[in-house]
Amino acid sequence: MEIIIVVGSPEKWPLKIPGARVVSPRSYITDSEFAKLGEFKVFNLCNAFKYQNMGYYVSLLARARMHNPEPAVRTIMDFRSQNTLKRLSGEVSDMAGRLLSGFGADKFKLDVYFGRTPNLGYSRLARRLFSLFRAPMFRAVFVRGKKKWKLAKLEPLSSHCVGESERDFVSEVASEYVARRHRSYNPALRGSRYSMGILVDSDEVLSSSNQKALAKFSHAASKVGFSCEFISRDDFDRINEFDAIFIRATTNVNNYTYAFARAAEAGGIAVVDDCSSIIRCANKVFQAEQAAIRKIPTPKTVIIHKGNCNTLGDELGFPIVIKQPDSQFSQGVYKVDDNRALKRLLDKLMKKSDLLIAQEFVPTKFDWRIGIFDRKPIFACKYYMAKKHWQIVNKSKNNDEGGFETLRVSDVPKKVVDVALRMANLVGNGLYGVDVKETGGGDALFIEINDNPNIDAGIEDKIAGAELYETIMKGFMDRVNKMRNLAPLSKKTEVKA
Repeated sequence: MEIIIVVGSPEKWPLKIPGARVVSPRSYITDSEFAKLGEFKVFNLCNAFKYQNMGYYVSLLARARMHNPEPAVRTIMDFRSQNTLKRLSGEVSDMAGRLLSGFGADKFKLDVYFGRTPNLGYSRLARRLFSLFRAPMFRAVFVRGKKKWKLAKLEPLSSHCVGESERDFVSEVASEYVARRHRSYNPALRGSRYSMGILVDSDEVLSSSNQKALAKFSHAASKVGFSCEFISRDDFDRINEFDAIFIRATTNVNNYTYAFARAAEAGGIAVVDDCSSIIRCANKVFQAEQAAIRKIPTPKTVIIHKGNCNTLGDELGFPIVIKQPDSQFSQGVYKVDDNRALKRLLDKLMKKSDLLIAQEFVPTKFDWRIGIFDRKPIFACKYYMAKKHWQIVNKSKNNDEGGFETLRVSDVPKKVVDVALRMANLVGNGLYGVDVKETGGGDALFIEINDNPNIDAGIEDKIAGAELYETIMKGFMDRVNKMRNLAPLSKKTEVKA
């Protein structure tokens, strides 16, 4: 795989990057040599990135040719996006405020080259910006506000912007970055069709998969044709080295897992779970609204706002279950038994969110969990309530859990599976765990849907065994092949371990 650097004036290119070929935008776009699928890695350092100009088309065509361009088209569009500026400003304002507290002027410019800056005192800020905004060379402009520093502008930098005194520095950091990003062909992995990164978090107490399950995922990935590597949050700048990203760290819109998913999607990389699934599964208000509109049966549910806080007791009766919109793993879910406790809880929670969820309490001995991937059920479990507790996990007692029972999907009541599938299909085609309650009268009530559900060796795989992991990896392979317009991996396809 050859490294291609696209610049406006190759004859005036001032940097030295070993092993990289410098070409013009017109040459990259029109020469048939560069139209080979997946043969190159492109760094787009054009002079401008206006919509539909040459710089824009370099990244657009590089994506079509599977050359994994940096910056991606979405990043180019983000240069002009006020929403992007607002989001990034929120992410870096505290750090900028600390670093710029003694800065004399009201405007500060920081040039970022491949995640580094010649102004070494601001290296942390440069790395942070680069982790959030994946453009090889850009300038960030901060302005002093009444209360804090704000990111006011992002603009691309071309080679013309590199001063003579900075050329050695930029050449060095560019060479290091390009070498790190260049996928070398490991002879041990030549039998693999594609590469997969499995994102894990070793610091998590309640992880999505135990170590045995992760090992089985890795084995299944190899069996269907992936070379597999476990990655962490520190590997963000390596995303484009992979053809697929499997997120097995707890997802949230406001943490690094969403940034991984967004960057993967922008780079045309198959990712589970995708951004839309993370957003939709992370918000119980969205789920409640979807269930109501589509007439999916649920416990009686009310979306709480400041105007209806005083009528919940009369409407639902006590006890009431209160959920924060982004609650996960039994956290952010509460049960209240009277109006006094309800008022105290709402006063606390509504400082963080304008909307909450209230549901009637439906006591059961267990919750169904139906695992769904690619719009098909792949496992079914009963999760029993923790001892003397109303949830499957008791946070007040060292995360004590109830027991479990794994069943064949064919042995699950049809109503339960139907409710799970209907809700999952409204979210997408990713990997979901849908929680359903079965009442004494045989009704199936949707409770919630989670992306990135638990898959632990010895629990969710107790019936399906290795087939569970292979089903997910075959689905990944089909996604990658589809992106490259290749034939899907069918059940009859023979693969070597």
